[in-house]
Amino acid sequence: QVQLVESGGGLVQAGGSLRLSCAASGSIVSINTMRWYRQAPGKQRELVATITRGGYTNYADSMKGRFTISRDNAKNTAYLQMNSLKPEDTAVYYCNTDLRDDVGTLRNYWGQGTQVTVSS
Repeated sequence: QVQLVESGGGLVQAGGSLRLSCAASGSIVSINTMRWYRQAPGKQRELVATITRGGYTNYADSMKGRFTISRDNAKNTAYLQMNSLKPEDTAVYYCNTDLRDDVGTLRNYWGQGTQVTVSS
């Protein structure tokens, strides 16, 4: 069974940093674009950053220059390095991707989310 598992969230003071990880496990043949989303209390889920299999990245405007997305294809893992964190970055961060399993099925998967709390 394929799973996406995020880790690395926690409580940090404003101006601090965190590094999130998203590990895909199971019978995986290939992973396409990997994405990070976040959802703050009372708000809609928003796209934070994306990275293609080849390493092309894209960011939401408010994260440019502060967040860096990367991936290790050999480990089926994506990362989100978050620097200069602000209280408004407080949210549950989710990993999302489309991947193909060993029976050839291409599906979209979500992780369970990891809480990031930034104190002022």
